[in-house]
Amino acid sequence: MTNIRDLAREAEVSVTTVSRVLNDHPYVAEDKRRAVQDAITKLGYIRNQTAVQLSTGQTKTIGVMLPYVDHPYHAAILHGIAQCAFEEGYRFLTWQTNYIASHEQTVLQALAQREVDGLIVVSHSLPVDEILRYEQYGPIVFCEHHEDVSSVYINHYTAFQSGLKTLQSFGHTQIGICLGRPDSTNSRARKQAYQDTVSPEDTSWIYQQALTIEDGADIARQWSNQSCRPSALLTASDHVAAGIILELRKQGYRIPEDLAVIGFDGSDLAVVLNLTTVAVPYETIGRQAFSIAISDNWRDHPQIEIPTALLSGLTAVKVKE
Repeated sequence: MTNIRDLAREAEVSVTTVSRVLNDHPYVAEDKRRAVQDAITKLGYIRNQTAVQLSTGQTKTIGVMLPYVDHPYHAAILHGIAQCAFEEGYRFLTWQTNYIASHEQTVLQALAQREVDGLIVVSHSLPVDEILRYEQYGPIVFCEHHEDVSSVYINHYTAFQSGLKTLQSFGHTQIGICLGRPDSTNSRARKQAYQDTVSPEDTSWIYQQALTIEDGADIARQWSNQSCRPSALLTASDHVAAGIILELRKQGYRIPEDLAVIGFDGSDLAVVLNLTTVAVPYETIGRQAFSIAISDNWRDHPQIEIPTALLSGLTAVKVKE
């Protein structure tokens, strides 16, 4: 197997020069850099990544913990991470955990065993304090807001409140909401926004476990069977909104005349359905999280709030007087 001494002999340079070329050191004469590169090509040199990791203490790899790789919200954040990793010359490892605590522990062990240089937590079920026990092994960046941790996030309270106030401005007083996991940080913030803006006590129009198109269809059937039901819904995602709209249209209901619907994500699906939605720049969240994970100031626990915007569509319009 070719090693750097073989390269040095072939290129007629020192081992130190070869090492500098391999590590992209800026202070190498161009003729010597070309000679080393030609030797690499001629001898078919393949770098021993394990040796590099031992010498530098870095894997140039970032881990990503997320519950589902195929969920649009998580996939969009992952895409932002992937773009940034490519630009910075890093690899990334993705672990799908399905919100199973033991799977999340496996990811944290990978950080402890230095399989990755840092970890981006897109969403999780383990308590934050338990995850932060592993911060001694490297940076951990959350894609949701927690106090005193590195995080890139949207303010789910204000984002959800903007959707609720939009429905109120359209003339709706009977408003319901759809939430994902009821005990998650984001769902708690969204529920608080609902209680502060619409109804402080009534929970009869809070639909739980809304994550997929199928969940949206289930909520639509539940809504159609209620004797007293809301005239407008703010949903947990565009996919949930799509499920509601498609199922109700199948049953002969009109959107937004019978039920106004606002989505949450700003996905391509919202464009296809001309859906009113709270748009979230998820790729920006992924890029910013990656930047923190590879930076030197992650120990300062930077927190970056990413703004959202309401995009108008035809699924929620002003009530005709």
